[in-house]
Amino acid sequence: MSTVLLVHAKGGPPLGHVLSRTAARADVHLLALSALPPAVAGAAARLCASVTTPDDAGRSDLVSLIVSRAREVGAKAVITFSEYAVVAVAEACEKLGLPGAGAAAALARDKRLMRSTWQRSGLPQPAFRPVATEADLQAAVDSLSCPLLLKAAWSAGSTAHQIITSPVEASAAWARSRQVMAESAQLGYAELHVAEADADFVVEEIVSGTVADWFAEPGWGDYLSVEGVVADGVFHPVCLSGRMPTVEPFTERAGITPALLSPDAQDRVVDLARRAVDALGLRDCGTHTEIKLGPDGGMWLIETAARFGGAMTVPQIEEVFELDLVGMLVDHLLGRPVAWPEQALTPAQARGAAGSLVVLAVDGRGEAWQDRKVWDFSVVASDVPLSPDSELSVVAESSLPDGSVVPVYDPAAGANTMAALCLLSAADPRTVLRDFETLVDALPRVLPAVRSEEVPA
Repeated sequence: MSTVLLVHAKGGPPLGHVLSRTAARADVHLLALSALPPAVAGAAARLCASVTTPDDAGRSDLVSLIVSRAREVGAKAVITFSEYAVVAVAEACEKLGLPGAGAAAALARDKRLMRSTWQRSGLPQPAFRPVATEADLQAAVDSLSCPLLLKAAWSAGSTAHQIITSPVEASAAWARSRQVMAESAQLGYAELHVAEADADFVVEEIVSGTVADWFAEPGWGDYLSVEGVVADGVFHPVCLSGRMPTVEPFTERAGITPALLSPDAQDRVVDLARRAVDALGLRDCGTHTEIKLGPDGGMWLIETAARFGGAMTVPQIEEVFELDLVGMLVDHLLGRPVAWPEQALTPAQARGAAGSLVVLAVDGRGEAWQDRKVWDFSVVASDVPLSPDSELSVVAESSLPDGSVVPVYDPAAGANTMAALCLLSAADPRTVLRDFETLVDALPRVLPAVRSEEVPA
């Protein structure tokens, strides 16, 4: 078989899923820029021809490290599914003469460049300003209309988001966002290639979304994502994933595949996603485009990534539409023919539905739990009454071990304060949504309380 160098870092689809699908298509050499999740270490040793963890000195020039390792193993393709390694892998592929996201990868990573590119193309998005200093932020706040959202240009997982409701809040928001980015870097959730990326921010006006004009029933979030791939520069939409409402400020709680839109609404959403991806000029990579839904059919682009959606988006698509996106992309990068969907798949073509829920210490109204709790999936599985045919599981590599204290939710830290990631399979998207609502409401009631001696210092 051909040889693939898989570059692993935090974020993206679960590594266990990625490894098994890649190993089915090629001999895999793993370059681990982040520690392997304990739940996956055994599988990595079994499935990979080699597992290499570079020392700190080797990481100083990440592109050269990837190029060197690819040449050592004779890789015919180099791939990553992590947001934090996308740019480095794209540049390495350029040097190696291998297919990849291309020189435009940074446009799908740096939110300042992304928004500027879309602005030149006349695409709908919130008014924005790039900011690099507190003075920049203050000037931007004075020129834009509050409320505003301050976010790090290179972040992921809704980290370092701060809502600014008046100009007097700008200074505190700037300090808190900078602090969170530093803390995230310590946890390994930070850009791995671009020096001092934690200093780059963008501030944008918060647009008012709506659900009523798009979904037939309440409970859905006012945004969704278009999952797709770019192959030889041509965008292929795969499907849409819906959402539950975010937790303040804009932390994602759950993704559901497929999104339950009418055919006409789906076509309009996909058309905007296509224009967004085309404007960025990507070449060979997965894509994940988030879109805010407005009244009267209006939409705004949130962001596009040059990789597949994170959490369980990829496994959900495989379960619901029987498409192994990881394996298909590996085949494409190795020059094998791949039959991408001719158009975005619809709910009518789905085999049931699947969703992933991020467990945060916040109830369905967005309020913090009154008491500290201990994470225990066995209790959740036995005590939460879900629909008769629904199946709930926990993603071990993305979750704290049973017995761990659930972190207090920090709005600025976003998904960094998650306790677990759960996967739900059900008969249809409505059932997934209702079961998730039940689960969110039940968690603070069924999880065991923390004993005083267990409370973290």
